[in-house]
Amino acid sequence: MADAFIIETAQFTAGIVAADRRGFRFYASHPAMLKLEGETFGSPRAAQRAAEKLAGDLGIAPARGPRLT
Repeated sequence: MADAFIIETAQFTAGIVAADRRGFRFYASHPAMLKLEGETFGSPRAAQRAAEKLAGDLGIAPARGPRLT
């Protein structure tokens, strides 16, 4: 099993989680995700959900795909 995972939202790369004794510790790579910095999650998916929720709570709209003409 991998020891680290990239955490992304629909809008941006939020950070990474790295396995430690207690679970997966979050390291933010985007300023909007600093609130999660250092938090421990039970799984990478739990960290993903927390990042998506935080982005939504901050009102960061999902990225739109390219406009087709």
